[in-house]
Amino acid sequence: MKIYKVGGAVRDSLMGVVPSDIDWVVVGSSPEEMVANGYKPIGKDFPVFLHPETNEEYALARTERKSGSGYHGFTFYFGQDVSLEDDLSRRDFTINAIAEDKNGEIIDPFNGREDLNNKIFRHVSDAFYEDPLRAIRLARFYTYDHLKDFVIDGETLNGIKKIVSSAEISKLSADRVWSETSRALNSSNPNLYFEKIISLGILDPFFCKLKVPSCDSHVDQEIRWSELQFNNNFDLGQNLPIPNGFINASNILKNISQITKESSEEVLLSVIKSSHFIRNYKTITKLCTLPGLEKNRDYIEKIAKEIQNTDFSFLSDTPNEKVEAEKIKIYKKIINKFK
Repeated sequence: MKIYKVGGAVRDSLMGVVPSDIDWVVVGSSPEEMVANGYKPIGKDFPVFLHPETNEEYALARTERKSGSGYHGFTFYFGQDVSLEDDLSRRDFTINAIAEDKNGEIIDPFNGREDLNNKIFRHVSDAFYEDPLRAIRLARFYTYDHLKDFVIDGETLNGIKKIVSSAEISKLSADRVWSETSRALNSSNPNLYFEKIISLGILDPFFCKLKVPSCDSHVDQEIRWSELQFNNNFDLGQNLPIPNGFINASNILKNISQITKESSEEVLLSVIKSSHFIRNYKTITKLCTLPGLEKNRDYIEKIAKEIQNTDFSFLSDTPNEKVEAEKIKIYKKIINKFK
């Protein structure tokens, strides 16, 4: 068997960027041979293994054929006769279809290095159209500093339009779409992901009401998602499996964004209770850094900090049925203090 470094690791190395992870492809082997050599099988749809020492992923060279809809609608073949070029031909872009052997020799059957030099995203083959997730993944590639200035080849752009106009994107796993979105939110350029989602028209059904891509005022993923929600009237994510922490932060932002110095006591009490100011103090302080709250930021922060610094331990001796009423008395004093 022969082993090659492939994909983003080779691409990044050629661009002088240290790869964040390394993928390997194994040619001329079998699942049985891999296991016999100590590799741990982890793949569900096709044979992928973890190296016994490095824990890096090693996949058997394979081909794939469209056999259904969505991301999982593929039939895979990973016989020992699958060549390296066969495997590279199924990849998304030429810049990701480059391999490197153990001696450092570059294998580039689709001229990926030329496209790297010219900063072009170009699809490898018509198989690109068969996987709708590739359109969303292309948007995420723009979050990388070393790829954000690339342009999309004209034929590739037409291919994305073909994907968008079909019903394939709607058949994608919502988990896969959120995985790409989460990675984008954790990048240095999250705005660029959502800008491309908009400009490429990849809106239905996961980003239907996305209009404003701004979300980079904070480094925290949950706060970034909350900012995106704020900038889009909290209308996003209905068809995505949003984690509870993201939902909680967005709900808090929606609540505290109602607060002004002119807010009534009733409104302030409602926000303090529904947003759990004591438990969510750290989240509130992060949210207060967002541009949309600059007008009332100091006021919100003063109330939140005063509540955080208040000693509620005396309530341990208060009957349960009276605890909430006692808290409200304290909240009212704090509200009046800063009126």
